[in-house]
Amino acid sequence: MSKKKDETIEYVKNGKRLDGRGLEELRPLKIEAGVLSRADGSCALEWGQNKVVAAVYGPREALPKHIQNPYKALVNFQYRMATFSVPDRKNPRPGRREMEISKISGEALEKAIFLERFPNTTIDVFVEILDSNAGTRVAALAAASVALADAGIPMRDMVSAVGVGKAGGEVILDLNKDEEDAPDAVDIPLAILPRTEEIVLLQMDGLLRPEEWKKAIALGIKGCKQVYGVQKEALRKKYLEAEKEEAEPNTEAAAHGEGE
Repeated sequence: MSKKKDETIEYVKNGKRLDGRGLEELRPLKIEAGVLSRADGSCALEWGQNKVVAAVYGPREALPKHIQNPYKALVNFQYRMATFSVPDRKNPRPGRREMEISKISGEALEKAIFLERFPNTTIDVFVEILDSNAGTRVAALAAASVALADAGIPMRDMVSAVGVGKAGGEVILDLNKDEEDAPDAVDIPLAILPRTEEIVLLQMDGLLRPEEWKKAIALGIKGCKQVYGVQKEALRKKYLEAEKEEAEPNTEAAAHGEGE
């Protein structure tokens, strides 16, 4: 019954989608670095309705000792969805989906981090999804990458990610939940190292024709680079503000000295 209803929806009309975006347009994206004082690095991200917090701790000694690798650090990535992040209350225990996303996200970040510089250690990355509306795994990766950079962990590049796919017969960027539920929906989470365009995560749910596939990958890489710009700006803003805060007390002290 619901499928027949969905088939009457025009997901794309006159080049516009249901939420008013163009085919190649991201949902509003806001990133802030350094939001948690007790973490070594952290990030808060809002991407459309998605709200994500990421925290990084380490590198620190890997315990118990039998898990240590004398050649490189271990990346422990934990992706969790809050019980209230979806319309129906979620079981607080981590499900198979969360464990799968944790595994592939950690592997993606391993491609970016200079792990060989920190033998016998672990880098813990915790990501909590507070509100979700499609694309949470790519939002989690983007937030985690900013948190790693905020922690000062050396990386080849940040990991930038976006969802790309198909709905209403059109290849589109950054699918929302309505588009993911379209009868012809195809969803492709994609993550890259932007400077080299090396793909570090690629999944696909659905089928595309060869020409659609080529268009989707090109659009996804373009979208990742847009996300990359927002990531860099978030880090730049944090450290410019930190420099300003450090300079202000010196200015006040100098003014006080002149007055004496």
